[in-house]
This record gives sequence, structure tokens and C-alpha cells, in this order.
Amino acid sequence: MDFTPHTKQDISMMLEHLGLRDVDDLFAHLPIGVLVDRSPAIEKGVSEPELQHTIAVWARSNRSDLICFAGAGYYDHYVSPTVKALTFRPEFVTAYTPYQAEVSQGMLQVLYEYQSMICGITEMDITNASLYDGATAAAEAVNAAMFATRRSAIWVSSGVSPRIRETIRTQATARDIEVVEHPLVGGRTVWATDAGPQPAAVLWAQPNYLGAVEDYDAAVTAARQQDALAVVSYDPMTLGVLRSPGSAGVDIAVGEGQALGNSLSFGGPGLGLFSITTEYVRRMPGRIIGRTVDRDGATAYVMTLRAREQDIRRAKASSNICSNEALNAVAAAVQLGWLGPDGLAEVGEQSAQKAHYLAERLEQIPGVRRANEAPFVREFAVLLPMEPEIVIEAMADRGYLAGVALSKDYPDLPGGLLIAVTERRSRDELDGYVSSMREVITNG
Repeated sequence: MDFTPHTKQDISMMLEHLGLRDVDDLFAHLPIGVLVDRSPAIEKGVSEPELQHTIAVWARSNRSDLICFAGAGYYDHYVSPTVKALTFRPEFVTAYTPYQAEVSQGMLQVLYEYQSMICGITEMDITNASLYDGATAAAEAVNAAMFATRRSAIWVSSGVSPRIRETIRTQATARDIEVVEHPLVGGRTVWATDAGPQPAAVLWAQPNYLGAVEDYDAAVTAARQQDALAVVSYDPMTLGVLRSPGSAGVDIAVGEGQALGNSLSFGGPGLGLFSITTEYVRRMPGRIIGRTVDRDGATAYVMTLRAREQDIRRAKASSNICSNEALNAVAAAVQLGWLGPDGLAEVGEQSAQKAHYLAERLEQIPGVRRANEAPFVREFAVLLPMEPEIVIEAMADRGYLAGVALSKDYPDLPGGLLIAVTERRSRDELDGYVSSMREVITNG
């Protein structure tokens, strides 16, 4: 089969549609210092060991020793060595979907167990074998809701991750979907019943991007009043201490599963969690692994409900996704199995206790205060008396990844810094963070 790359005319048409002058404009949003404006200074004909050494020297420029207080969707939770020990086994390290059940029982069973565990912690009816990441999962939930209701508008809380909202808006532009955002007041979403067209879905985050715990009942009620699907983007690591989506009456529960056994890895790969009620299972994207029996009556595992998928239904399918993040799902299953219900609750409790301790200590620094008084679990926003970007750089010099600046995504929080605390942070690290923050702010 011939491979025909994009012609110059194709590229020009795409750039014109995007309102860009050239391909370099695609990277114009990146910070100064990140882009390489020259060819790497590598001599021709160097040996492989020499090249590896050169790259290793470059890699040392990356700061990987900072104590992490940044979150915003990706978190520095403890990952058991058991996860790597099992996921590095050759039986699991594959990019292929296990179509041939007769030779894939091991992988199919692990994915089935993963689905069962996610159903267990969310109390939802059915979970798929994973999607690409949390943003993809949210966009697919919107897609499913549109097919189920035949509507072309959605209501989205401003507390949903900005990256997720960007993904949904990208999809909306292509499909003529109207996205109506509902504001945060005091850190939590206020749902306006007269906000716009009747929506296919009402989407919010629990906890939201600023770390605040949302009112499940208010969100679900807003969806029911509009005969729309209730869709929540949840944080799996808080389910040991917060109400589950299923118990709240949610129709679709999506989330980012990076914290379940997967490292930060400079931002990826992620793991899309997607669960749904039985009523809408035919709208679910991705693979579903089911348990059955073979002709001898022994337990067996197969992909099920395949007729709804894109490779079979083609243009009539509700989703174009025909794959998943299987290896990351395996890691999540191992991590959840290692934690157990009590371990998941302990992670949530420790994170919450340490986050509240840090928040109280930070508010003792003159000029620092919480951005809102909403309840939170392990992440919260503070307002600083100086630019957060300057604080982040100064804190990095002192060994801390201080958090995530909020002003770009939330202009009404110009001095906002989002701070995350996980069970990994010690009392000494928390106190050291406070001391360093006090020094940075005092010195101006």
C-alpha cells in the first residue's frame, strides 16, 4: 500500500483553516527556552555510546529532584514496586488488542478485573477496558450523551479541568455543539436553569479543578431537570473518602487514572476511566471485556458487545475509538489490588489531613489566603501577594515544585496558585514548604 504524505497544498489548506501562517505557529504557545531553534550539536559519525552519553548530559538539565506539590489532574502518589514487577512481564507489554481470546486469556482476565475494580470503587454498572486519558474520556461521554438524547448542547462547569474543556470545545467546533459554561461561586458550581438550550449532558468535576468538593445532588438535579445525562469527571484517589458517582445517581463517570499505578513521566501517558449505567451501555466507547464459559464449562474471557464498535459499525458507530491504554489499565488493576478498599481510604485520609495542615500553615504567612472557603480533599487554591510564576521559580531554587499558576485559566484569580498534597508528603516536607514560601514572599 502506498503511503501518500500531506502535500504542500494540503498543509496550506490546514494552516489557512487554523488561521496560522506556517507550521512553526503550531508551537508558538510554548514557553521561551523550551523550543530548540537550532540543530543539536552532534558531530557526524559518533558512536552509539558517545551519543547516549551526550543525550544523558542533556537530560540532566531536567529537574527531577523537586518535592512535588503540583497536581491539576496528575499527582505524585506512591506506586508500589509490585506494579512494575508485574506490568513489565512480557505477557502484558503489548500494544495489541487481544482479539484472539483463545490465546489471550491472561490479558483479558486482567482487563476484566480492572473493569470490576473500577466498577467497585465507583459503584457504576459497567466500565470499559480504558480510553486514552481523562480528557478523551470526557469528550467521549459528551459524544455518548449526544447520541442518547439527540441534542447538540452541553452544560459544563467552569470547575472542570481547563484541558478537558479545551478538548470538548475542539470537538464542539467540528460538530457544531453549543457548550454552555456554568460559573464557580465561592469555589463551587452554580447551575443556572435558564442558561441556554436543553443540554444532552451536564458535566462537572469531583473534586473540581480548584480542589473544591462539589455538591453531587445539585449537579444531578440540574441534569434531571433538563432530562439530560449526568456526567462527572471524578478523581479515583479520593473515592476512599468521598461519595461514589454511582451512589449519587450519575449516568456516566469518567476520570484520569494516571494516579492508579502510573508515574508522572513528564505528563503521560494517561489512562481514561469510563463507566456507565446499563441503560446506556450501547453508547459506551472502547472495548468491553466479559466473562463467560467455554465449551467445556470452564471460565473464559472475551471481548463483548462488539457490534457497537467503529470497526464493525463504521460510520454508524457512536465512537471512533477502537483501542485503549491496556498496559496502564493493568497497572491500575495491580495498584488497586495492592491498595484494597482500606488502602484507598487511607490514601484519601492522609492526603486530606496533610493538605488541610498545609493550608492552615500557609494562611499564617502575611498576604497568603485561601482562594475560597469551599471544602477540599487534597488540593486547594491560594491567593499570593506576588505573581505565582515568580514564586514557582523561586521555590524551585529551594527544592520544591510549588504548584500550578491559575491566572491563565482563571483570570479572576490573578495571584492564584493551585497546591496538591498526597500521602507521600512528610511533615518535614510540609514544614519546609511553608518556610520556603514565607522566605520567598518576605523577600519579594
